[in-house]
Amino acid sequence: MTATTTAPLATTPVPTTRQPSARLRAWATRAPLLPALVFMVAVTQLPFVATLVISFFDWNALYPKARHFTGVDNYQEVLTDADLRHSVWTTILLTVAVVLASLLLGLVLALLLDRKFRGRGVVRTLLIAPFLVVPVAAALLWKHVLYNPEYGLFNGLLHYVGGPQPDWISNTPLLAVEASLVWQWTPFMMLILLAGLQSRDHQQIEAAKVDGASNWQIFVHLTLPHLRRYLELGALLGSIYIVQNFDAVFTITSGGLGTANLPYTVYQSFYQAHENGLASAAGVLVVIGSIVIATFALRVVSSLFREEVGRA
Repeated sequence: MTATTTAPLATTPVPTTRQPSARLRAWATRAPLLPALVFMVAVTQLPFVATLVISFFDWNALYPKARHFTGVDNYQEVLTDADLRHSVWTTILLTVAVVLASLLLGLVLALLLDRKFRGRGVVRTLLIAPFLVVPVAAALLWKHVLYNPEYGLFNGLLHYVGGPQPDWISNTPLLAVEASLVWQWTPFMMLILLAGLQSRDHQQIEAAKVDGASNWQIFVHLTLPHLRRYLELGALLGSIYIVQNFDAVFTITSGGLGTANLPYTVYQSFYQAHENGLASAAGVLVVIGSIVIATFALRVVSSLFREEVGRA
């Protein structure tokens, strides 16, 4: 009896491609963003760091050799000086009034544009137009075309009906600035709220109508709760921009008549009084306030995205 043995088959190794590591893939996807990140840091963060450093110095541009470190004295002066505290209060009052008025008018216009009617596209374009105007041009428009006591449109209409001829800027300076800002920012609020209205659950609204709910009840119990996040987003984003507004105050009143807000006060301290340290401290406070508001805005945006993903 003979035993036969079979030799084992030779196996050729299969070449394997080495997969890139997760860290390498992450760097590959983020590398195209590095130039933009470097540019952003160079033009935003480095100047802010320089401003932060200068804010701790008593630094007058007219006497550069007399500058010295003062710690937080500039911040204390910003918070305790009567004129600076008045500019902070003016900034708060201007921001609150403009945001609330813009939200209310924007809600009314959004509710109107949410209805179907002939020419809705043209009306929507015309209502968006004020937001597309350059801020300085919008302020000049209000100052000369509307407010001017001699040839302005407002006094022209009052003269036509035999009314008085007030000097709008001198009599109501802060209201004059607020009106121009409300005119410019109402379209922004309208667009945000219109997006919220168009994202409603129409089946739920139809069911409420079938159950006998009136339009007012649908608005109070369904529409407003749905628009709460959009109202918060509009208020926060509007506050970020209006807190930093300089164009309207500078163009319409030149900061006079009690309308100087904090950004205009920074301009006065830096370019007119040449107090670099004091102006830097006021500017840092404006940035900190904007960051706080922006943080809440980002949270609202994140919650809106989560809600949309949950509906999907």
